[in-house]
Amino acid sequence: MIVATLNVNSIRMRLDAVLEWLAENEPDVLALQETKVPDDKFPLAEFEELGWQVAIHGQKSYNGVALVSRHPIANVRTGFGDPLFPEDCRLLAAEVEGVTILNTYVPNGTAVGTDKFAYKLAWLDRFLVYLRAHVDPGAPAVWLGDMNIAPTQDDVWGSPKHEGKIGRHKEELARLEALLAWGWTDLFRKFTQGPGHYTFWDYVIPRSFENNLGWRIDHIYGTAPVASACSRCEIDPSLRQAPKPSDHTAVVARLISS
Repeated sequence: MIVATLNVNSIRMRLDAVLEWLAENEPDVLALQETKVPDDKFPLAEFEELGWQVAIHGQKSYNGVALVSRHPIANVRTGFGDPLFPEDCRLLAAEVEGVTILNTYVPNGTAVGTDKFAYKLAWLDRFLVYLRAHVDPGAPAVWLGDMNIAPTQDDVWGSPKHEGKIGRHKEELARLEALLAWGWTDLFRKFTQGPGHYTFWDYVIPRSFENNLGWRIDHIYGTAPVASACSRCEIDPSLRQAPKPSDHTAVVARLISS
């Protein structure tokens, strides 16, 4: 099984590029984040006429997550089901071919000390509670998406200048460590070490992609059965090179040999 993740930064703007990438790469599952479209405006027909099945959880202009699969998508669940958290369309869970898939768009947090940063920390805390209630770390499961956290200094360009700020703040890192301790393995780092491997290059930095001034904030994690069977996990920069690209690119993992 091949799974991939991509923050598409508007599915309607990147639809052609996504469909072309699907045709060329033929993953079993593609998780999309920041689709930025309500469910009734999602381009379902364009995927379905090519044989893809789709599960969506979206809203107008912001956030939004979706799963695109060549296999049936079962037991779809959206959000935390918790009245303490608004339905901001950041979590979609489902089962594909016996593997639990959790697609998340973790809040960015904007700036340390703000209400949005506090919300990011609370969201990560709530996600850990969700995992403990709904997912078995001993069963095949994948957590993937835009995590908006660079786990180590190797995961961001010019790392010293970013320490203590959004994406590299100790409170975010502590929560990610707690989530990993629950039972996740970073599949990319199973195969590749060192700096310079990024998935996001900010639009506001001139020639950020060409100069590789990026962040590795899009991740694929697996539980122990998935991690042990995973044979590769790579960053595919091609989508960031496409016309009118997202500011992110895809990460792809082969989970189970087939």
